[in-house]
Amino acid sequence: MFVSDFRKEFYDVIVNQRVLLLVASDVDALCACKILQALFQCDHVQYTLVPLAGWQDLETAFLEHKEQFKYLVLINCGANLDILETLQPDEDAVFYVCDTHRPIDVVNVYNDTQVKLLIKQDDDLGIPAYDDLFRDEDNENSEDSGNESEGSEPSGKRRRFDEVAMERRIDRRRQRRQWEEHRREILFEYEQYEYHGTSSAMVIFELAWIMSKDSNDMLWWAIVGLTDQWVHDKITHMKYVTDVGTVQRHVSRHNHRNEDEENVLSIDCMRISFDYDLRLALYQHWSLYESMCNSSYTYANLKLWSRQGLKRLQEFLADMGLPLKQVRQKFNSMDISLKENLQEMIEESANKFGMKDIRVQTFSVHFGFKNKFLASDVVYSAASLLENIEKEDGNENFIEALDSLSRSNLDKLQQGLELAKQQLRAIHQTVASCICTNLIISQGPFLYCYLQEGTPDVKIYSKPICMNLMCKHLLKCFVRSTKNKRCKVLPLVLAAPMDLEKGTVIVTGIPPETESSDKKNFFGKAFEKAAESTSSRTLHDHFDTSIIELKTEDRSKFLDALISLLS
Repeated sequence: MFVSDFRKEFYDVIVNQRVLLLVASDVDALCACKILQALFQCDHVQYTLVPLAGWQDLETAFLEHKEQFKYLVLINCGANLDILETLQPDEDAVFYVCDTHRPIDVVNVYNDTQVKLLIKQDDDLGIPAYDDLFRDEDNENSEDSGNESEGSEPSGKRRRFDEVAMERRIDRRRQRRQWEEHRREILFEYEQYEYHGTSSAMVIFELAWIMSKDSNDMLWWAIVGLTDQWVHDKITHMKYVTDVGTVQRHVSRHNHRNEDEENVLSIDCMRISFDYDLRLALYQHWSLYESMCNSSYTYANLKLWSRQGLKRLQEFLADMGLPLKQVRQKFNSMDISLKENLQEMIEESANKFGMKDIRVQTFSVHFGFKNKFLASDVVYSAASLLENIEKEDGNENFIEALDSLSRSNLDKLQQGLELAKQQLRAIHQTVASCICTNLIISQGPFLYCYLQEGTPDVKIYSKPICMNLMCKHLLKCFVRSTKNKRCKVLPLVLAAPMDLEKGTVIVTGIPPETESSDKKNFFGKAFEKAAESTSSRTLHDHFDTSIIELKTEDRSKFLDALISLLS
């Protein structure tokens, strides 16, 4: 059931209890976790934190801890699967679920006792009515069996009575079949697309605000959670702009110091500001040239995988009047006179080169005097630490990424920025290689690309965030590289080696790259049906249903089934 009063029905209930905090491995979940941890610290709430990579981790964590905890809080996991069916908990266990994954499983919605959803209902959820999904079995059974009383009526009368009872039963069964068919249609309509709702970090921040316990740090984490949804293309532009407006009001409230006061700020102060900034990844911590070459927006629009594209980049820089020496050195070392007007110069030239929306609404934070970060910088940093392939231990990566969000750990944040640069370079090199060697094939209803063994940096694509980022960058660039009009409106399925010893590949699918895209993804259900119809050995372990693991030898039959299913 939906929790209407977060404070009374959630926080006041758990504040004197021991809580099990189960957190998915994505940046928005990390941010929501940080806000909740800060609240728990305020009120001395005892909790145990367990990071989760997928459904198997959730089941394992629950089995390990179910004896010690009655109250469980799930962040960015649990909403889109029947929790009680999956975990089989005792009757006194209570699950509080704060999750951006949609659609929400209908059993979770209509369970009044054990599943409590911390989800904003002003999101367009479209949940089917209770009566369309559930029927009272007891009444039907009693009706079926209650009319066959053996009396002392004459046999002719009894025969007529039996015929009427039989007709009623047949009629009821027919109605039941019609109802079940109608239920299947409604559920299919409701469950066919996967998409994302309001950021969990924003939802938890709102709780802190309602309780008057919100701080600037918590607000910054809420901003990073929202920016994670934008950077990883999980929500529509309209939804992003609306949520930015909501957050902006809190930014004004927390950061309304006078200009005069700014000169006397302490060295460890923190100030958040709303900005229109450039869609260039990490440019303030890189060189402008490297950032342009490795940002999805400029890479795709200037077609930087080709010689012609690199030539266009040189023309673009010349049009701005920026010397190559300046753009190739670290942003911090650029001439101050150039940096002061940089945004205006870039925007003016970008318009001539067809990049009309190179600026975007965002937020930045100042820590003390010299450290300034854009919200997207922090997202890239935390995501790269989460999926650091140099460390095998996922829990250690999770803790490092969580630590990087604290302003006392700027070294960790910087380490993440360096890792993020490596990842972005690798992604764009792979994109160039796929386009230049024609690795993207049209399979009829969708485009398909398989990254083979031995592809440079292929190991980073065994991780879901990086795999999805790669898939989205690749589709964006392919749409701009192809002359085939039909291919421009097709979705993309990407596969990459997962585990050599187990002989598995990771497969993900994303919807077409269109201006009006509502970010709704149908591949989760399609993958499920294709695997079922071919008995392919798949593992649907990720909280995003559009990412699966598949046995390498089952790849071709799975692909054939997917083609016929979507044709």
